[in-house]
Amino acid sequence: MKTFTLKAIVALLLLASLPCERALAADGRLLLPDFSALEDKASEVVDVNLNTALLGLAARFLDDKSPDEVAVKQLVAGLTGIYVKSFAFDGDFAYPKADIEVVRKQLSVPGWQKLVEVRSRKEQTHVDVYLSLDGDKVNGLAILASEPRQFTIVNIVGSVDLRKLHQLEGRFGVPDLRLEGKPPTVK
Repeated sequence: MKTFTLKAIVALLLLASLPCERALAADGRLLLPDFSALEDKASEVVDVNLNTALLGLAARFLDDKSPDEVAVKQLVAGLTGIYVKSFAFDGDFAYPKADIEVVRKQLSVPGWQKLVEVRSRKEQTHVDVYLSLDGDKVNGLAILASEPRQFTIVNIVGSVDLRKLHQLEGRFGVPDLRLEGKPPTVK
């Protein structure tokens, strides 16, 4: 009787986790691991957590007379969040690759589509760009970039206009990923 109960509980837990994975893809938001243990090891840490309210506040500081900043303001208006985690280290592979694999696993559920994959065995770099789709609408973007001494995870949530996405580079904590005209690189 105990074996049946334990098996039933395990089966229910597994079934209960399936809708959660689909819900993650449905809104384009990733659940990032707790990286606090890496902060002491890292020589540089970037941690950006901008929800809808903070994005709106930040957008108010953009110049309405600058065409570039007006375009960024319009793009940000459709977003519900920008989340960036980036760590740089003084030594090679000072971070557990398993942490990145936890995020990558979330991107394998239905709703996420891999858009770009760049790998260099020589430089030991790995970059993936994923889109979260709800029907034919993009509602999220995820970028995972790793190299021996650095890794970065970018998650942009909300209505994403891919034609204008490059305008976020260098703003709101989004690194310059060279999204316009070239595949992203890790540098």
